[in-house]
Amino acid sequence: MAAANHSAADTAFNPHDHDACEAHALDEAVKRLAAEGARLTPVRRRTLEILLESHRAMGAYEILDRLAEEGFGRQPPVAYRALEFLVQHGLAHRVQRLNAFAACLHPGHDHAPAFLICRKCDKVAELPGTRIRDLLGDLAAESGFVMERSTVEVLGLCPACAAAV
Repeated sequence: MAAANHSAADTAFNPHDHDACEAHALDEAVKRLAAEGARLTPVRRRTLEILLESHRAMGAYEILDRLAEEGFGRQPPVAYRALEFLVQHGLAHRVQRLNAFAACLHPGHDHAPAFLICRKCDKVAELPGTRIRDLLGDLAAESGFVMERSTVEVLGLCPACAAAV
């Protein structure tokens, strides 16, 4: 987990204690589900653990392959149902640009994330997107549009990939 003075992008894109980062997110997820009365089945838990292994979005079939290797079955609904559950409960996010899923690093909080996506290494950082969402809502309202939902995905290069260019 990043120190309080670091952003989520610092954590995702730079060296850090990833074991602590992963453990914190999993602990928060377990607490959230317990509070909601929802159950983290073995396949759901393993799916979340796979997503938490790196700060990278993963496709459903990549996750399915990992689950199948570990004996959870090879049928696509196995992965899709687990991912749907995780997204529904705020434990993972769908990253449209990559047609993939990323673990939520702030599962204890309802929020409107914005995603920074590295186009070279596919690492994904989750930023708090409340200010962006509010600005978009205000701009939409100026034209009479009532915004119901927005997803902000920013494509670029992470510090490591930018330094290699």
